[in-house]
Order: sequence, then structure tokens, then C-alpha cells
Amino acid sequence: MNFNFTFLGQCIMRYETPLDIFSIINKIYEEKFNTLDAANKQLVGKIKDEHSLFYSGIDESKMNRHNHLPLNVLEWFMSMYKHYLEFNHIKDYKMDIRSIWVNEMKAHEYNPVHVHRGDLFTGLSSVMILKLPNTYGVEYSASDAPQNGKLQILGASNGQFAKIDYEPPMKLRDFYVFPYDMRHCVYPFNGTNETRRTLAANCDVLYNPIENRGAK
Repeated sequence: MNFNFTFLGQCIMRYETPLDIFSIINKIYEEKFNTLDAANKQLVGKIKDEHSLFYSGIDESKMNRHNHLPLNVLEWFMSMYKHYLEFNHIKDYKMDIRSIWVNEMKAHEYNPVHVHRGDLFTGLSSVMILKLPNTYGVEYSASDAPQNGKLQILGASNGQFAKIDYEPPMKLRDFYVFPYDMRHCVYPFNGTNETRRTLAANCDVLYNPIENRGAK
């Protein structure tokens, strides 16, 4: 398994999506694009094309239960979340994938700072890089520290020597997993007609935070 992690008081883990899983997701999204449910009503993103691939919650006005993904893809997601929890010494938990959707960002669209949740407030967010533009356009200042189109994840740590935020380098097939309550955002880009395609998924985690505290 190819992975690494960044620690901001809470852990951000990066995995490499297997090529077959990556290809299946892109293929399903592209072939079913015109029939997929819009996910905008449930999301904060300033993005026109946000479409759902999976939703396991109760039927409601914003979204009805559906699944466009094969079992092996869902099992792969579950195995990554299980690895994250075990790596972080979380025990005696129950997991349930709640939602999976795709954001197709065009120039000038963005995702403001936000957190995720499912049916529970405790769980794991995740982001998969499915497609990247060849350019993010001109950096109007500080071009030596580019931020156009970047994902930024903000930690809850503070203090002078604390590492408080992380901007992943973002490569195709990267899959980042982090807790629901870690704030994150995506900056806009410009100067291209290409799109930036990412998948986001939420997994509820039911566990006892007191009993798991200091678990080894």
C-alpha cells in the first residue's frame, strides 16, 4: 500500500488510488454525467457542476438514495478508511459511507472554507484527484508560492511552531483522508478552458472518543 501522512494535530493521510479504481470512477462519471443527480443543494461550493455518484442517507427533498458505483470500488473506499482509523489507533468503531460526489471546477469557481458531515458529526472526509488542468493561470502576485487551484487543509493546532495548514501537491490518483471537522478549501484558478475534477466522499464513524483516547 502506497501512503504517507501529515500531522496537524489531526492526521491527513495520502493514498495512491489504484489505476483500475481511478479509471472506473472517471468512466462512470463521464458516461453517466447527463443522468447524475446534482449535488449542489447539499454543498457549499461555488461550483456549477457537482454531481453525486453515491448517497446512502434517507430520501429527502435535496437527495434520494442511489448508487452508481460497483461493489469493488465501495470496498476499496472502506479499506482506506479502515486503514486510516487503525493507523490512528481508533478501535471498536462502526463505519458507513454516506455520500460520494464529483466536483468539476472551471476557471474562477472555488470552494470556500468548510467542514463535512454525514448523518453523524464524527467521520472521515476524503478527496481524490481525478483530472487536473495543464495550467492554473497567472499568479497575480507571489508567483514563487503559487496557490491557484490549490486544496488547503487547515489544522486545529496553534502556537508559534505548530504546523497549522497543508497544501497537498496534488497529483492524479492522490486520495487524501482526514477528519470531518478539519476545515478545508479550494482556491479558484484562471486562464484556461480546462477543468479540475475531484471526487469527495464522506464516511460516518461511530466510536467512543473517551474509550479510544490514548488507545494503543
